[in-house]
Amino acid sequence: MEINDMTPAEERVWRAFATGAAVDFREGAGEEVAAGWGPERTLRAAVLRALLLNGPTEPGEIAALKLAGARITGVLDFQYGVTEQAVRLSHCHFDETPLLYGARFRQLNLSSSVLPGLTAATLRVEGVLRLTDARCTGPVRLGGAQISGALFLDRAVFDAPDADEPALQLNQACIGDDLWAPGLLARGQVRLTGATVSGSVNFRDTVFETASSTALDAQNLTVGADVRASCLVARGGVDFRGSRIPGCLDLLHARLAHPGGTALRASSCVIGELWLRRGERLDGALNLRRSQIELLTLETAMLPRQVYVNELTYTALTPHEPAHRRLPMLESDGDGYVPYAYEQLTAAYRRVGDDHAARMVQLAKQRRLRTTRAWYGRLWGYVQDATVGYGFRPLRACGWLLSLLAVGTVAYALHQPRALKASEAPHFSPLFYTLDLLLPVISFGQEEAYAPDGWYQYLAYALIVTGWVLATTVVTGITRTVSRQ
Repeated sequence: MEINDMTPAEERVWRAFATGAAVDFREGAGEEVAAGWGPERTLRAAVLRALLLNGPTEPGEIAALKLAGARITGVLDFQYGVTEQAVRLSHCHFDETPLLYGARFRQLNLSSSVLPGLTAATLRVEGVLRLTDARCTGPVRLGGAQISGALFLDRAVFDAPDADEPALQLNQACIGDDLWAPGLLARGQVRLTGATVSGSVNFRDTVFETASSTALDAQNLTVGADVRASCLVARGGVDFRGSRIPGCLDLLHARLAHPGGTALRASSCVIGELWLRRGERLDGALNLRRSQIELLTLETAMLPRQVYVNELTYTALTPHEPAHRRLPMLESDGDGYVPYAYEQLTAAYRRVGDDHAARMVQLAKQRRLRTTRAWYGRLWGYVQDATVGYGFRPLRACGWLLSLLAVGTVAYALHQPRALKASEAPHFSPLFYTLDLLLPVISFGQEEAYAPDGWYQYLAYALIVTGWVLATTVVTGITRTVSRQ
C-alpha cells in the first residue's frame, strides 16, 4: 500500500509508527466521541496490517503501534502474522472481528476497546495481553494461546449469551504469569478447560451468567498459586473438576446458583485450601468427591440440600463446629450412606482434640448403617443403641444394670425362690441372686441353689437374657474404644 493512498488519519498513524509515538484521536474530539465516528477518526484494518508487517522504521527508534480512540473498519486479518513491535489499540471500535489465529506479538493491548468478537486461538504473546475494560459482543476465542506474561481481563465484558459457543474460550491456554480478571462480566460460558496459569487467577467480584448448564468450565485447570474468587456471582454451574490448585481456592462471600444441577463441582481436585463461607447458601448441589484438600473451610450455612463427599480427604476442617451441625452434610449425601465421609469427619475432630464430637460422629455412622441392614440387623442395632449407644455411651449400660438390679432385688425379696437342696443352699440374698442372673461370667452361688416359680421364673429368664445383651454390647464398646486408642 502506497502512503499517498491513505487518509490524513491513516497517514498520521503511519508516520507515528516509526518512532513509537502514541496517536490519540480523542484529543480535541469533545462531544464527537459520543456522537459518532467521523472520517478523521476512522482507519482501515488493511493499513494497520501493513504497518505491522512492513511499517517504516527509523535508526535509533523503537517502532510501535500505539493508537487510541479510532474506529477500525474492515477485518484486521493478521492470521499467522509475526510482528516485533508492541501493539496498543485502546479505546478503539472494531467494525469486524479481528482474525489473529496463530499470530505472534511482542505485546498486545486492546484495553477499553469494543469488538464484535476476537478469533485468536493459538495466539502467541511474548509479553502481556490486555483486555482491560474491553467490551466484546461476540465469542472471544483464545484457546491454545501462549502468553508469556499476564493476561488482564479486569472489568472486561464478554456479552455473547446467544452464541453457540462459549463467550470466552481459554481452553488449553498457557499463561506465564497471572490471569487477572476482577470485575469481569460474562454473559455466556467461560471455558478454561486444561488451561495452565503459572501465577494466580483473580476472579474477585466477577459475574458469570449463562443459559447453559455450566457458567465457568475450569476442568483440569492447573494454577501455580491461588484462585481468588471472593464475592463471585455465578448463575450456572462452576466446574473445577480435576484441577490442581496448590494455594487457595477462595470462594468467600460467593453466590453460586444452578437450580436443579450442581452449583459447585470440585471433584478429583488437589487443593491446598478451599474457603467456602460467609456467602449465600448454594442453590444447587456441592460435589467434592475424590478431592484432596489440606484445609477445608466450610461453613454449614452455605451447604445446599445435596452434597457429594465420597472419598473426599481433608487434613483440617474449619470453622470448628459441634458435630450435630456437621452431620446433616453427611446425611444429605447424594450417594447415600458413605462410611468414608464419617471416618474423615471423625479424624478431623480427633486432630483438634474434640473426642466427644468424634464419638457423636461414630454413633451417627452406626445409626446410618443400621438403616441399610435387614430387619433383624436393624432390631439388633436398636438394642445396641438403646443399651450402650453402640459402645459410645457405656454409662447407659450402668443405668440399665442398676435399674434391673433394683427390680430383681425387690421382686425376689418379696418372694424368695425355693431352695433346690435346703441343707446345702447358702443363705439367700436377693441382691446377689439378681447379680448372678444379670452377670453371665461371675457366680455368687445363688443361681444354682434356688429355683423361682411362676412369673418370677420368667423374670429370671428375662434378667439372664438382658444380662447377656448388656455384656455383649459393653464388650463391643470396650473393644471399639481400645481399637481407637
